[in-house]
Amino acid sequence: MQVLLADKYGFCFGVKRAIRITEKIAKYNPHTLTIGPLIHNPLEIQRLQKDFDVHVQEDINNLGQSKSVVIRTHGITKQNLIELQKKGVEITDATCPFVTKPQKIVEEMSKEGYKIVIFGDSSHPEVRSVMSYSTDIPIVVGNLDEVKAIKRIPKKIAIISQTTKQIEKFLEIVQYLIANSLEVRVFNTICNATFENQEATRNLSQKADIMIIVGGKTSSNTKQLFLIAKAHCEDSYLVEDEKDIQNDWFIGKKICGITAGASTPNWVIKNVEKAIEALNID
Repeated sequence: MQVLLADKYGFCFGVKRAIRITEKIAKYNPHTLTIGPLIHNPLEIQRLQKDFDVHVQEDINNLGQSKSVVIRTHGITKQNLIELQKKGVEITDATCPFVTKPQKIVEEMSKEGYKIVIFGDSSHPEVRSVMSYSTDIPIVVGNLDEVKAIKRIPKKIAIISQTTKQIEKFLEIVQYLIANSLEVRVFNTICNATFENQEATRNLSQKADIMIIVGGKTSSNTKQLFLIAKAHCEDSYLVEDEKDIQNDWFIGKKICGITAGASTPNWVIKNVEKAIEALNID
């Protein structure tokens, strides 16, 4: 069986930046806390805890004796940031610049009277962070059907996307809103790395007869890669590491494609690749 890696996969700029920042801070600040998991990959979070004594804390009111906190790549709400600044701790902001951008757009557009529409998952920390910068509660939609279910489309809209969504789905929503609203301001906030990883996954899944997507199972961008692969290659599987691999997936397969989410470290990807190459399939 031939094993092929996607042309683009794994750590994106924002994740590399956040890990580099956190490791540097943690060297001089024992028991550094991240506000929420720094990235959506439990194996990398475990490595940071083991090697750098970095711990995850969801509650900004329970910082203990820690004097140093790092804001996760997905950002935190504007209200939580204000409360954190009152606590007298050293704050390091590792929010991805591609997340900071929609925060600013939402803040500016809502002040100008536009109703904010966000294509994304309302429970995702990135979306919750971006929502908090609006002067009123934004409309969050996960697909075109949810947009069509809105009883009264606002006359004046500014629409953005969660950074890890599929551009094709975003455009469907944009087209519908343009046809049903008087004024629509469109901001493409899907990050370049997301687009490149998705396109590489789409291309590879069209030639492979099995696809392995490596990444955290709570990672939005990893789930999007899985959905794209699944659309072109029925035998597509999402794994966090080599322990999730099952031998019977590969029986009769000729080409195995491997891709990985933007928060998946290279050492995890390599372990998966080695495990697949070592399989003894009859």
